[in-house]
Amino acid sequence: MKLLDLVQLTRIAFWLFVLAGVWAFLRPRLPRFQRRIARPNHPAADAQPAADRHAVEDIVFGKAAILRALIVFNVLFSLQSGLDATYLWGGVALPDGLNYAAYAHRGAYPLIVTALLAAGFVLAALRPGSETSADPLIRRLVYAWVAQNIMLVVSSILRLDLYVGIYALTYWRVAAFVWMGLVTAGVALIIARIALGKSSEWLLSANLLTLSLALYVCCFINFAATIADYNVDHSLEMTGQGIPLDAWYLRSLGPDAFPALDRFFDRRRGTANAGAVGEMARLRGVDEGWYRSLQENWRSWSFRDWRLLRYLDNRRPIVPSVAEPVPDR
Repeated sequence: MKLLDLVQLTRIAFWLFVLAGVWAFLRPRLPRFQRRIARPNHPAADAQPAADRHAVEDIVFGKAAILRALIVFNVLFSLQSGLDATYLWGGVALPDGLNYAAYAHRGAYPLIVTALLAAGFVLAALRPGSETSADPLIRRLVYAWVAQNIMLVVSSILRLDLYVGIYALTYWRVAAFVWMGLVTAGVALIIARIALGKSSEWLLSANLLTLSLALYVCCFINFAATIADYNVDHSLEMTGQGIPLDAWYLRSLGPDAFPALDRFFDRRRGTANAGAVGEMARLRGVDEGWYRSLQENWRSWSFRDWRLLRYLDNRRPIVPSVAEPVPDR
């Protein structure tokens, strides 16, 4: 019976109303298939299966079907763009009961999946040399739809940025930024493919090249240090606003988080909660000893580890401290 508590009649009624309005655009006119008896040496009987296949293909990827689908895509995406313009770019407060975490989760990922599905439909429909790809109205609708896709992805990036600004940065949120950037590049390549008249093989190769370039660039980025620096610099203890620093998560990032943790310990040393900071500093020293023992093996050498060891050698040892009493004046 608990499942019945999740059922919302207003939501069901809303989507039934939307279905009633959208179905008028998407409802195809089915051909009337007539059963014919094959006759020997009758060319019309042999050509009938091929004609039926072409009729079914016209229903799904015909000019009228693609035109209706693109109109629906543009209308739906324009509604979402209007909401983003109101709440993200216009600075209007979110509705009651909706925080930025839920707003980011509800809008970012479903919109990207929807954009990818619609992109697959357009690629299948606008084949090079087809009648639909040469139609000026369809091409304009495709350009408008792709422009809206790029706008929605940019809005999704802004949603995620607001979410990170409140709830800090993690590996998955960095991956979400990279993923949204790849989606933006893929949608832009669809425009290039249609405008230049390239084949689907060209589009696939361009997307694979973009993905390879992104992975290659990511190899040179120290994401652990980036996450640690961001979370420390934007924590409640350092700025007076935001959320408290999750030092245990920073510790799970590994040795690359040592410099950021050291800055945090230096700032918090001598404060009222110096006892907890001292415990974390003690664990930080244990982790450093374990890290140095691993680096004694020459096979573990890397340029990044060499730079970190130079920092640790020049850094004064971390000594846990307690809060010092404030002298009377």
